[in-house]
Amino acid sequence: MKNLVIVESPAKGKTIEKYLGKDFTVKASMGHIRDLEKKNLGIDIAAGFKPSYVVSEEKKKTVSELKKLAKESEKVWIATDEDREGEAIGWHLCEALGLDSKEVSRIVFHEITKGAIEHAVKNPRRIDMDLVNAQQSRRVLDRLVGFQISPVLWTKIKQGLSAGRVQSVAVKLIVEREREIRAFVPEEGWKLKALVSASDGTEFEIELAKIGGKNFQPKNREEAMALLSDVGADMGGAKEKKDKKGNVRIEIPLSADFRLDASEKKEGARVPGAPFTTSTLQQEASRKLWMSVGQTMSVAQSLYQNGHITYMRTDSVNLSDFAIAAAKTYIESTFGSEYSLPGGRKYKTKQANAQEAHEAIRPAYIDKTPENCGLEGPELRLYRLIWERTVASQMKEALVETTTYHFIPASASSQEWLAKGEVVRFAGFMKLYVEGTDEEENEDSKSLPFVAEGETLRSKGISGTQTFTRPPARYTEAALVKKLEAEGIGRPSTYAPTISTIVERGYVEKVEKKLAPTDIAFTVNDFLEQRFPEMMNYKFTANVEEEFDKVSRGELEWQAMLGEFYQGFSARLLAATEEKGKVQEKVGRECPDCGSELVYKFSKSGRFIGCSNYPACSFIENIVKPGEAERLAALKEEYEGKPCPAGGTIVVKSSRFGPFLASSLYPEVKWIGKIPDPKIQALEEKFGGETCSECGKGKMVVKTSKRGPFLACSNYPECKNAKNLPKDAVKDVQEEGESKGVPEGEIPLPPDPMG
Repeated sequence: MKNLVIVESPAKGKTIEKYLGKDFTVKASMGHIRDLEKKNLGIDIAAGFKPSYVVSEEKKKTVSELKKLAKESEKVWIATDEDREGEAIGWHLCEALGLDSKEVSRIVFHEITKGAIEHAVKNPRRIDMDLVNAQQSRRVLDRLVGFQISPVLWTKIKQGLSAGRVQSVAVKLIVEREREIRAFVPEEGWKLKALVSASDGTEFEIELAKIGGKNFQPKNREEAMALLSDVGADMGGAKEKKDKKGNVRIEIPLSADFRLDASEKKEGARVPGAPFTTSTLQQEASRKLWMSVGQTMSVAQSLYQNGHITYMRTDSVNLSDFAIAAAKTYIESTFGSEYSLPGGRKYKTKQANAQEAHEAIRPAYIDKTPENCGLEGPELRLYRLIWERTVASQMKEALVETTTYHFIPASASSQEWLAKGEVVRFAGFMKLYVEGTDEEENEDSKSLPFVAEGETLRSKGISGTQTFTRPPARYTEAALVKKLEAEGIGRPSTYAPTISTIVERGYVEKVEKKLAPTDIAFTVNDFLEQRFPEMMNYKFTANVEEEFDKVSRGELEWQAMLGEFYQGFSARLLAATEEKGKVQEKVGRECPDCGSELVYKFSKSGRFIGCSNYPACSFIENIVKPGEAERLAALKEEYEGKPCPAGGTIVVKSSRFGPFLASSLYPEVKWIGKIPDPKIQALEEKFGGETCSECGKGKMVVKTSKRGPFLACSNYPECKNAKNLPKDAVKDVQEEGESKGVPEGEIPLPPDPMG
């Protein structure tokens, strides 16, 4: 065998082997082949943090095969990924296969195309030990933290807990946000709006914004009604109702004059977002495709390995001249020269110490459009996102005109009512792509009709809507990634495994696609903040990343860096280890059995209340969440005592997942039913019950899916007849259900119509 090329994944290997030809054999290491031994710490601290690496059991066969092939080959090429982790894998391969890392040919490429592969083979280099040491220092430091703090958590709080340099700080962010939400006190406000009609018949809303030239918003109902009276509103004709959030809305028919006192028009340009980096791809895929960070990276990995996109782990926003030229050709042929930039657009990376690959994530070939790329499913959706973002980045900016109208009511000259809107004068890049946002839709994006200054418009009605300031939102995965990057915590390639870890370890759960901390997260976070404040400091975590960067550039010796960290860390670790007893958060009540202090404790099932005098006193009590007792009482009154379809009568029970219906004959009868949703029941009453038009046997009943409720035959799976419900009717019925007090966020399935 002439040439052996070792890559990380077999999918990538097949593509590369096709480009290199018959003189090259490409084999995969299947990722990492060595890691720190797991039985012990795996690090000799006294010997300068010397790591002890072992080949994992599942990789021994792979290593034996590669070693045999290496001996049979005239030349071995290391072609692992172009980042620190890939460099470290390459070095570990050399060590495990008995190759000289100073002599072996190392080739790198950030796209799997014929040109890139051939260029890499013509320009090999050696293993970069600075990059290897940067990865080693990260791995060793994370092992020191994880392996030495986790046992402390086991003895002080609960078995099975874990800590990590990045994961614990990510949990801290989520815990702090939750505490902000819980401490938030909403403030009441009122929005006053009038519906006016322009001379061309177009209707639009104007909103009270100023009084006496100063910004003003009514704080309560009394202020709002007084201001509406000043405009001429007759409270006797007012109609009051509540919106789906429970806020009061008052609508009053009113014919009043509003004069346009002034209008402002501003022209501005919007520049397209830069091509994707790892973190911006994760964020945008979350916003637009509802993909988790882990999903995004998995699909992107597949696209890269099969030659569709460039390397997906990168901090760079740079595009090659080849890609810019290809994008320009496509833009001019598809949209016209007026959408093209003469010299292309170059972006500069904002993040300090940006590293990894040298180009943004882009399609390997711009002319391979989403329509002709041959992909489907999640791969097509993510490829389309990357392709459109790349091409849009090379299109001209959009020209937008923003209009602001200032109206004065005829009967209240001190009031000023505004209307804002915008018109896109030239779409530019927006013809192809508009960047997603974490914010709610901007009302200013609506267009406005032409109104001349001095013109008076007549209102058709006026309204006052109660509002309340809202607490900060929980983090979505995209928002957490954005925050982690802004704080310099971790690197984009670590975000997906970090989020997966904190969910899998039970510190965080997903509630309506947002990240909420569990009870144990608060306890562990507070424990770590008190005992290891330096490690939990955001700046410390960011500074460590900067030190890894210095190691990668050969500016800092990695053992010295670890030594400085470990000096303070080991002292904190010893103090925490020597503390006596478990961490016990007091409830604030005495034990009813023995009079001792009640404390919060943890078990596999979650948090509960127990006696601090355990094991002498074994009193325990379940924790009832706010509002849960009242809800359980209402559910019991409604359902208990009714016949159970499987035998006995229905009883209401509760688990950590919420209340559910069960049989009174349990455990003999193991029937379980979900709590019916009033919204679905309302839809069932309105649309269900008709005989199926296809089989003539079943009845059409309301079912639910991720896309919402729909009608289906009760004779499923024998009959698969299904049809959509009218959108407006569904919305009306759902809002009606919400007004009856449906618990927010709870959308259980309806009871099975067949019992």
